[in-house]
Amino acid sequence: MQPTLDLILQLLATQGNAQYGGEAVSQLEHALQCATLAETNDCSSELVTACLLHDIGHLIHNLGENTAENTAETIAEQQIDDRHEYRAIPFLKTQFGVAVTEPIRLHVEAKRYLCAVNSTYWDALSDVSKRSLELQGGIFSSEAAQEFIQQPYAQDAVQLRIWDDCAKVPQLTTPTLDYFVPILRSCCRTL
Repeated sequence: MQPTLDLILQLLATQGNAQYGGEAVSQLEHALQCATLAETNDCSSELVTACLLHDIGHLIHNLGENTAENTAETIAEQQIDDRHEYRAIPFLKTQFGVAVTEPIRLHVEAKRYLCAVNSTYWDALSDVSKRSLELQGGIFSSEAAQEFIQQPYAQDAVQLRIWDDCAKVPQLTTPTLDYFVPILRSCCRTL
């Protein structure tokens, strides 16, 4: 079954209540915070959409931890990289173009890049994010960092990543999912 925008929104509304890894926010709270940061910084609708949907891959795998009831042990604690950035692409590409999907696909590599080029970035990561980084391949070499940043949409992925790291504030008030629906619709290939 091809996902529709309604199915994507339903997934966020239902599975989004699950805890975001070992962080103190839910998947949906994290997504809304990230999208809000993009919107308040006057980003394109595509980047706002990418920020909202960047972790949807966590909600579509069958590795545990994708329900509100199953939050005791995170995937990273089980020493598993769920490769959520890649799982999301087949799910989203029927609805959205590369300006949405490429920053999502690259946002994990953007963390690896930022650790390589910014000596203080690692220290600012949460413990959960540090643990998952090791499972995701660790910090890029300087050569790999240079190759990464030259890719189309890498700069958008880096910005998404920075907001991703900031979008973990418990009880933060953001617009609702419904608020972002018109933005998502404006980016859809088919309505």
